[in-house]
Amino acid sequence: MKLPYEQLVADILITQDKTIAIAESCTGGLVSSMLTDIPGSSKYTMINFVTYSYDAKHKYLGVKHETMDVHGMVSPQVAIEMAEGLLKNTGADYALSTTGIAGPTGGTDKKPVGLIYIGVASEKKSLAFKHNANPALDRVLIKSDFAHYALKAFYEFLKELNK
Repeated sequence: MKLPYEQLVADILITQDKTIAIAESCTGGLVSSMLTDIPGSSKYTMINFVTYSYDAKHKYLGVKHETMDVHGMVSPQVAIEMAEGLLKNTGADYALSTTGIAGPTGGTDKKPVGLIYIGVASEKKSLAFKHNANPALDRVLIKSDFAHYALKAFYEFLKELNK
C-alpha cells in the first residue's frame, strides 16, 4: 500500500530530526492540517501561517512589493520569496509555501483558475513547482488537489536534497 505524501514527509522530517514552517495562501491552512494530522507532528512542525493578502505576504514573510507588483501574487517568484522569507524569519530547516487561484473567479487566460505555485526552501536550495488543477472542480476540491500536490512537491524536494 502506498503511503500518503503527508506520512512520507513526516517520516523524513522525524528521521532527520528536521523542522518545517508553512506559509499558505490559496490552500488556507489545508497543507498544515494534513501534515499535523500525522501523530508526532509536534516534533517537526515549527509554525504555520495563512498569509492570504498582499500586505500579510510582505509584513510576515518579507515578500517584496516589487515582486508582487511585477510578477503578480500567483507566481513562482512570490512562492519562492514566501518560502525563503519564512525560512529566514522562523529558523526552520525547511519551508513550504502555496500561492494560487482556487476559483471560481480570479482566473485569467495567463493565470487560470486551478493554477498554483509551491515554493520550497532549505539552507541549500529554493525551488518553485507549478501545478494546474482541473478548473472544472469546485473550490473545495481544487484546494484539496493543491494541498496534496504541495506535499508531493515537498516530498520530491526532500528526496532530491537527500540524494
